[in-house]
Amino acid sequence: MHRIKPDEIFLTAFEGFPNSPLPVLHYQGVLKEYERKPSAVEELFYLHHWQGSWVNGIYSFDHFHSTTHEVLAVVSGQAKVRLGGPRGKGIELSVGDVVVIPAGVAHARIWASLGFLVVGAYPEGRSWDLRRGDPKELPIVLENLARVALPKTDPVYGADGPLVEIWKRVH
Repeated sequence: MHRIKPDEIFLTAFEGFPNSPLPVLHYQGVLKEYERKPSAVEELFYLHHWQGSWVNGIYSFDHFHSTTHEVLAVVSGQAKVRLGGPRGKGIELSVGDVVVIPAGVAHARIWASLGFLVVGAYPEGRSWDLRRGDPKELPIVLENLARVALPKTDPVYGADGPLVEIWKRVH
């Protein structure tokens, strides 16, 4: 697999959306050969200790997870996703793209082509929650986020992948 350096996307907190000092990592086209092969992506993630995988779309509402980081890999179609909440940044995703979303970073599907499908997973299969930016939940959310450890591996490249270096540098 040809090594692709991910784009780093930094986001700031907005109302009930804490986001993260860690950047979202966007690996453009890194898994193009996995088009329409969700089980192969699940196996790759599992090999690198990103588990609890699922295959589906992305919710159309702003949401985040306060208990774990998340990886999403596009296996068919394309979409525009907003990162960071209602005033966040839009990115376009297509087949082969992988996005690693730090705990606390809001994400939502703005539009998607017919048949858009992603594989998602979590470092070491950690349990996830679903938060929608309610400011009243912020104290609990911030407590949860303080307990989320950095992943030991990059979901695409494993222990020596860029995620480990980039997030340790920022953390």
